[in-house]
Amino acid sequence: MRLFLVLFFVVPLLELYLLVLAGKTFGFGPTVGVTLASALLGGVLAKREGLKVWRAWRQALAELRAPEHGVIDGVLVLVGATLLISPGLLTDVAGIAFLVPATRRLLARRLRRAIDRRLAHGTLRVVDVTGPAASSRWDVIETSGESADDSRADPLRERPNLPH
Repeated sequence: MRLFLVLFFVVPLLELYLLVLAGKTFGFGPTVGVTLASALLGGVLAKREGLKVWRAWRQALAELRAPEHGVIDGVLVLVGATLLISPGLLTDVAGIAFLVPATRRLLARRLRRAIDRRLAHGTLRVVDVTGPAASSRWDVIETSGESADDSRADPLRERPNLPH
C-alpha cells in the first residue's frame, strides 16, 4: 500500500519534471507532439495486442486446451495501454514495455513466478475493496491454490475425447 502512495506522488512529479525539461530542450510543440503521438500509438497498440490476446484465448478454449499465455497477458496489455495513453515520458516507456510481445512475455513470466512463490508459501492475499459507500472496511479473502506451471502436463489434454 505504501508503494502505491509513493508511486502516486513520485511518478507524477517525475513526469512533470521530464515534460518541462523536454519542453525546454526541444520546445513546446515537439514535446506536445510526442505526448500526443504516444497516446495515439498506445491506442493502436492496445487494440492490436488486445485483439491478439483475445483471439489466442478463444482459439485455445475452442481447442479445449489451456491458453498459452494466460490472463496475465491480457492484464499487461490493459495496463500498458493505460500507461501509454496517460501523458508522460516514463509512463510511455513502461507502456511500450507492457505492449511489445517480447518484453510483455518476460514481464508475465516474472509475475507468474512471483505469484507461484506466494501460492507456495501461502502468502498470496486477494483484497476485495467494495468502496467507502458500500462499506468502510476492506474484506480480506483467504485463498489457496496451486501453480499452473507450464512444465506439467495439460489437464485438458488428459481428458478422454468429449462428444461434440
